[in-house]
Amino acid sequence: MYKKIIISVIALFAVISISAQSTSEFYKFKVNNIKGEKVNLEQYKGQVILIVNTASKCGLTPQYEGLEALYNKYKSQGLVVLGFPCNQFMEQEPGTAEEIQKFCSMKYNITFPLFEKIKVNGEDAHPLYKFLKEQLPLESANNEIRWNFEKFLIDRNGNPVKRFSPKTKPEELPSEIEILLK
Repeated sequence: MYKKIIISVIALFAVISISAQSTSEFYKFKVNNIKGEKVNLEQYKGQVILIVNTASKCGLTPQYEGLEALYNKYKSQGLVVLGFPCNQFMEQEPGTAEEIQKFCSMKYNITFPLFEKIKVNGEDAHPLYKFLKEQLPLESANNEIRWNFEKFLIDRNGNPVKRFSPKTKPEELPSEIEILLK
């Protein structure tokens, strides 16, 4: 009986420790916004976060519209969408920060936070993306970001909880988001 209690307590502490570790790790990341200003992800503590690598000249670029719709629908409940432009996939995000921001604003009226162009794969991948891929690995041997508009859903405690294929449309995400907003 005592053995079972001790084992249960040890298991509980292990789960809490692992959860706290990934929580504190996520909020330690600093990124540059689209204007080049440092942003500490800790400012999003307590919010549900959808992180997306984006591109302006991709067949999936119309997903910007759905991402903005999600942001507008759920931001008052605590959702924030963070867009990270990336030029690693067939050079589909070639523009400067100013050009990217102008495109997103003019074409899709994007109001969610955009960040500087980063790399999401390879040795030069941004540490945030290395962390996300480590926390939510793919089942295949290749754990790289597959294409533009791959998505990561982060809970209010900074825990990465789900990874979505680039082909998963923003319109398919409300049920996943609503669970975390409760």
